[in-house]
Amino acid sequence: MGGFERFLSLWVLAAILVGLALGQVFPGLFATLASVEYASVNLIVAVLIWAMVYPMMIGVDLRSLGGIGRKPKGLMITVVVNWLIKPFTMAALGVLFFEYVFADLIDPADASQYIAGLILLGAAPCTAMVFVWSQLTKGDPNYTLVQVSLNDVIMVFAFAPIVAFLLGVTDIAVPWETLLLSVGLYVVIPLAAGLLTRSWLLDRGGQAAVEGFTARIKPASVFGLLATVVLLFGFQGSVILAQPFLIVLLAMPILIQSYGIFALAYAWAWVWRVPHRVAAPCALIGTSNFFELAVAVAIGLFGLDSGAALVTVVGVLVEVPVMLSLVAFANRTRSRFPG
Repeated sequence: MGGFERFLSLWVLAAILVGLALGQVFPGLFATLASVEYASVNLIVAVLIWAMVYPMMIGVDLRSLGGIGRKPKGLMITVVVNWLIKPFTMAALGVLFFEYVFADLIDPADASQYIAGLILLGAAPCTAMVFVWSQLTKGDPNYTLVQVSLNDVIMVFAFAPIVAFLLGVTDIAVPWETLLLSVGLYVVIPLAAGLLTRSWLLDRGGQAAVEGFTARIKPASVFGLLATVVLLFGFQGSVILAQPFLIVLLAMPILIQSYGIFALAYAWAWVWRVPHRVAAPCALIGTSNFFELAVAVAIGLFGLDSGAALVTVVGVLVEVPVMLSLVAFANRTRSRFPG
């Protein structure tokens, strides 16, 4: 991981500060940007999200799904934790904190929005950043690729139903048209484009061509992330400046969920005697989030200035330092696993 990526949390913090400042200085500009939308999907943010997601999807190799039969324990842990546990525990934490623990500290009208943002984070397991965490823990790169590819395939079919079910359980109206449109825009289309690009590059230069191309367009992905953060905090500026403690409140259930999910998956892998090269990435996949998708869907469902969108952006801020701390823990406990 390069120096820029290593300090991504600092750049996200800088983007937050820039967004807050610009939102106060140029409120009319941000109001105009918010109006550029179709079917509740902001087109400017859509372009930025594509810039983030497309390079990641090029790294997905569906042919690796043929190796699912090897070492099934790691895949079983990944699938169960990501799709049968994580979304529901995140929703439960949202209800616990924002309807009970923090009930006297926040506006009751905003509680459902914050819960919705947590649900979107919980239902979107990580994709591309997993390769970074896997590399830092000396994970098996081929097995990690299988895990990511399987996750992406499941996400295409499972993300919308799980989100809709959990939003319904928490009594939030589900705009199905916008939800399905968001999944199509931010998962299906980028995945198809990534697969086509990967195939085209492999035909012309093999894996080296794929890696060279993704390296060249990687700055666009980082720019898309930071620009999206600037826009989001530009719209959220007045709320945040009026309630700076709100960011701390929003981060607490995310932190508990992150460390709790890692502990569950990592302990499960240890009990099953899964080799560390598989166990570490397996636990880190469930801990990390596909925050690009969560941000995009939150904007599409609830708007740029919504509490749901704010929660997903706080997830971006929290993610990198949390994941680096877990990478360090995984490396220190390597000797406790076989292999």
